[in-house]
Amino acid sequence: MSAAPLDGLRVVDLTRFLAGPYCTQLLGDYGADVVRVEGVRGREFTDANGEDTYFFLTANRSKRSIAVDLRTDGGRAIVARLLEDADILVENFRPGVLEALGFSPETLLARHPRLVIARISGFGADGPYKDRPGLDQIAQGMSGLMAVTGTEQSGPTRSGIAISDVLGGMFAAHGIQLALLARERTGRGQVVDTSLLEASLAVLTWGAGRYFERGQNPGPAGQHHPLSSPYGRFRARDGFLNIAAANERMWEKVAETLGRPEWCTDERFASPAARVRNRDALTLAMEGALEAEDVTHWIARLNAAGVPCGPVLSIEEVFADPQVLARDMLVEMAHPVRGTIQGVGLPVKLSETPGQLERRPPLYGEHGFEVLTELGFDADAIASFEAAGAIKLP
Repeated sequence: MSAAPLDGLRVVDLTRFLAGPYCTQLLGDYGADVVRVEGVRGREFTDANGEDTYFFLTANRSKRSIAVDLRTDGGRAIVARLLEDADILVENFRPGVLEALGFSPETLLARHPRLVIARISGFGADGPYKDRPGLDQIAQGMSGLMAVTGTEQSGPTRSGIAISDVLGGMFAAHGIQLALLARERTGRGQVVDTSLLEASLAVLTWGAGRYFERGQNPGPAGQHHPLSSPYGRFRARDGFLNIAAANERMWEKVAETLGRPEWCTDERFASPAARVRNRDALTLAMEGALEAEDVTHWIARLNAAGVPCGPVLSIEEVFADPQVLARDMLVEMAHPVRGTIQGVGLPVKLSETPGQLERRPPLYGEHGFEVLTELGFDADAIASFEAAGAIKLP
């Protein structure tokens, strides 16, 4: 097996919560050596027994952990030493914290001109909101994502996951890889600046496009595609399924498969515009036909007819689905405390340089001695750091 694509790159991870850790996990999954620098006061997101929760475990595999007090001279000296051999620094502190620690981008790039510095914040490095604290749901609301999610009855609705955090981490990882590519040409690093707000705005795509074109707010999209019908969620006898008839041929197959060929000549449903205009009537008619059989029956029939169709699965059902399992999207890793932990697999498969899930999420400060030794500190120096409270060893 060839080396992973980011093999040989060192990442100094100064991140917290979800957006930053998700970014650095993506880098670690594809081969980077990620050193997660944690504070000495303990790890966030542990349970009542002090064990890591899945909030931590799902965003921190493929990393090593060292516990360092950045408020001390010794702690800052350790991070400065880490940065001497680093390719990438990722941080999502509050605005100004990195500078207050003596690690401003200007200082770092003057000292390490090849360093790529990724900064993830709520709102970005400039603008009137740059100093505001920003968390996932705030960004969901301010980006318009909540406005187009939900129904007219529900009003604006948050995503069921911390989608703005995840998008912030994904776009930061994307930006880092662009900066690394640019470094190959120029020999110089740079600052990668993104935010939860911008990452969330970036995925509005045609949702924003409808506003640009018409000058009207789209409103909550509900359970159906606003520009096409039938294209949405429908109820069958024992549950829900999604049906997406994206063209006239597919619509004809839907009517035929549901045993209602007369729909194709019904003036309410005879054209794409008519079906969108009469969506409620069409949904009622389709659900009346669908209630005759179970979801699995209709999925088999409609897919055989060439109509895109799929079930609405629970999380439990997702990780028992044969396609998910065939694509290795459920992974298991041995863990010294939990025995075995499960996680989501790699979403991008590379044929020649695949990602490699070789490191489970680290225990708190687990690799402190190992990392410090690699940096050239001897046992006496490490003991001095520990005695001064600059580090915490397991």
